[in-house]
Amino acid sequence: MIKKLLLAFSFFAVSMLFAQKNNDQQSVAEASEKLRLAMISGDKAVLESLILPELTYGHSRGHIDDAKEFVEKLVSKKSNFLTIENTNQSIQIVDKTAIVRNHLYATTHDLGKEPGEVSLDILYVWQKTKSGWKLLARQAVKAEKKK
Repeated sequence: MIKKLLLAFSFFAVSMLFAQKNNDQQSVAEASEKLRLAMISGDKAVLESLILPELTYGHSRGHIDDAKEFVEKLVSKKSNFLTIENTNQSIQIVDKTAIVRNHLYATTHDLGKEPGEVSLDILYVWQKTKSGWKLLARQAVKAEKKK
């Protein structure tokens, strides 16, 4: 009888862990989508609600923005995304950290520049906080050209 209870309890505990992980993955996916839309709209309040003050935001050409610079560039349209399409997204949860990788294709029209296109592979690091998942780090690299 005790073996059956232990087995049932173990099954329940494992089921709860998988359910929590799936819930976290869904929450990270939702936060990622909110970030995508906020980067297009330049909505300062939404952008600030999705990032940590310690944000480090790496561009494919090597420049690193802090949280303030990241938000300011998008709000002022110095960095202006007209569209952003994320594909091939994967989410890995490790404790209170989420690692998200995806391919980003975007059309841009940065302030004072000609319209352009970017094709990048992105790594995002999200941290779970009391108020939800917040972006801690992002690094972009130019996407490998497929032959």
